[in-house]
Amino acid sequence: MKNKTKRKILICIRRNIRWIILLFCMVLFFSILKDIFRNEIWEFDNQIYKYISKFISDPVTLIFKIITNCSSAVFVLILTMLIVFIPKDKRYGKYITINLIIVTLLNQILKYIIQRPRPTEFRIINESGYSFPSGHSMVSMAFYGFIIYLVYHNVENKKVKWFLCTILTMLIPLIGISRIYLGVHYTSDVIGGFCLSMAYLIIYTKIVSKQVKNI
Repeated sequence: MKNKTKRKILICIRRNIRWIILLFCMVLFFSILKDIFRNEIWEFDNQIYKYISKFISDPVTLIFKIITNCSSAVFVLILTMLIVFIPKDKRYGKYITINLIIVTLLNQILKYIIQRPRPTEFRIINESGYSFPSGHSMVSMAFYGFIIYLVYHNVENKKVKWFLCTILTMLIPLIGISRIYLGVHYTSDVIGGFCLSMAYLIIYTKIVSKQVKNI
């Protein structure tokens, strides 16, 4: 009887894993937001930055500048345009473009509402605008995360599929780390951006799943 119950619970978890992840992400996002408003997250942000700053050097800085640009507005727009215009089937580009527009608007609206100032003490590069949630983190999770979704469901060659999925999966957290390393975001900005964007991406992929899986 106990084994049957455990099996049913495991099956239920597997079937609803995306919604469990979504709930976890939203709980963490609002928990971070609450701590920001109460000024209770500074110590956490400072400790993470102190650890990451131990690795500051010219070669590492160059690498992280390249990585952070993989989620810059110019780079993402160029990549989107290539996806829109090069393939014969334009539906990939349509859903990628819609995804990019939504996550960008969502990020800008939240930044305007929350208005958290950026860190200023240890900047390696200059950035303007508000800090929370991190735009690069949100865009990288939604943009590259959706491309991973498309690749996984539409690329038949397994080697190509797993190569692309692995590279893009590694790129997403590296972009977040680059924002902390370069001194333009707090760790909580990055984690909050990833959480919100992951929750959004789960909803977006659910909505467009039938269309993109049939491309």
